[in-house]
Amino acid sequence: MTFMEERISRINHLLESLPYIKTFANKTIVIKYGGAAMTKPELKESFAKDVVLLKYIGMNPVIVHGGGPEINQILDILKLPIQFVKGHRVTDEKTMEVVEMVLSGKLNKQITSLINSKGGVAVGISGRDGNFALGEIQKIEVKDENGNIELFDVGLVGKIISVKTEFLNSLISSGIIPVISPVAEDKNGLALNINADTMAGEIASNLKAEKLILLTDTEGVLIQKKLANKLSEKEILSYIDKGEISGGMIPKVECCLAAIRSGVNKTHIIDGRVEHSLLLELFTDEGLGTLIEK
Repeated sequence: MTFMEERISRINHLLESLPYIKTFANKTIVIKYGGAAMTKPELKESFAKDVVLLKYIGMNPVIVHGGGPEINQILDILKLPIQFVKGHRVTDEKTMEVVEMVLSGKLNKQITSLINSKGGVAVGISGRDGNFALGEIQKIEVKDENGNIELFDVGLVGKIISVKTEFLNSLISSGIIPVISPVAEDKNGLALNINADTMAGEIASNLKAEKLILLTDTEGVLIQKKLANKLSEKEILSYIDKGEISGGMIPKVECCLAAIRSGVNKTHIIDGRVEHSLLLELFTDEGLGTLIEK
């Protein structure tokens, strides 16, 4: 390829994104940020650049981040137990202190600072700021060995029951990129650990976002070790029942389904280990990962 042909090829790639830029202008995109994309320097850099670019071309990115590996490191140091039930962390009072310290105190500010360093205007908050996300204690449904449903108490783990969209919309309309840690509180001010995927889904639903995108450490949803490019609600429920979707992938697909039912147009589970995965999903014909839509 000659120098001029290479330059023309680059222009053609830019033009491929034009219809998508037009479609998504002024639309809200909720992005759950987690996994390797939060730990590897080159992936953190590419993610921050992607988010700033989205803002500059007229989209409204809203970031909800996780931080499980960092939480586990501190829990190990403190010799506190680590246990998960269907992708939800069992959270007692001491664990909750670590969760809030790591998510709201450390990681939230690091992400905010990195986005700002790339030319964005990001503000880090949790669900407790402005009391914009109200939660309540959630018990997890699990099947016993006989297939009967039981409710498992996972401690200070919550589900979101209301979101003050005017709070978030005021930030968005001011040109700010909200960066949200998945910590909320109940009506009595008790801090609750919220699954980051679930938090992202609830925020997307309440904002009536155009898209909900979950960054993961897999290609997407894998069925029998093969990537499913597209899934329906009926297929997802069947795969969960058969155990082909399990563990931490369950809250991801469930939050996608809940978001779609609440008016979010499309949801995506994509590979956050790929540099510029957000742009590849949003602005190329092939896309990336698994699409879950109505």
